[in-house]
Amino acid sequence: MPRYKLTIEYDGTPYAGWQRQAGLPSVQGVVETAIARFCSAEVTITTAGRTDAGVHASAQTVHVDLERDWPADKVRDALNAHLSQAGEAVSVLTAERVAQDFDARFSALRRHYLYRILNRRSPAALDARRVWWVPRPLDAEKMHEAAQRLIGYHDFTTFRATQCQAKSPLRSLDVLDVTRHGEMIEIRASARSFLHNQIRSFAGSLAEVGFGRWTADDLQAALEARDRARCGMVAPPYGLYLIGVDYA
Repeated sequence: MPRYKLTIEYDGTPYAGWQRQAGLPSVQGVVETAIARFCSAEVTITTAGRTDAGVHASAQTVHVDLERDWPADKVRDALNAHLSQAGEAVSVLTAERVAQDFDARFSALRRHYLYRILNRRSPAALDARRVWWVPRPLDAEKMHEAAQRLIGYHDFTTFRATQCQAKSPLRSLDVLDVTRHGEMIEIRASARSFLHNQIRSFAGSLAEVGFGRWTADDLQAALEARDRARCGMVAPPYGLYLIGVDYA
């Protein structure tokens, strides 16, 4: 069976997350439904990473095995036609044939996320449910300086959801940059893999630094405590985007 790699964009607002769930709308569910309508066959797609309810993606990667060797552009266009007809907030950006040993999850070398904070007195109108609105001033430079304490290989228990199913809290964090662009603060994180709620936990704890309630030493002490209770606030899901996955 030919294997296809799909790159998908979606607004996570109307969905209960990536993973298919009985009785609830999911990104996986609507994509699999579109494939079934196109191919007249039920399939299961594999993703590079499951996102929570309300989390968005500009470049999510999945793979799927189809019974027929379709031209890749036809796969993309047909799926988009079915998704659009159903009124879904999902778009297939690219489709390409890949080798049978390609796996969207296990072949991934690095995942990239973006967290967006709108830092101004007025709430978001155009970007409502796509940013975390924080009306109180944040010091992005101090947030970036503190974020560098988290780079490297650590036990990230403090920044891991209690329901996280990963076997180990040990992870290597390659990038955690905080930059301000006018009223928007962007937090960019890159690593081979992340724990459940890790980036949202980073964003909320870095906001504590930005408010001046924590110092960089406080953030490092929270990391070293390996205690979920030492985490700062957990930022809301709608500011988070999966923006890319690297493969060899």
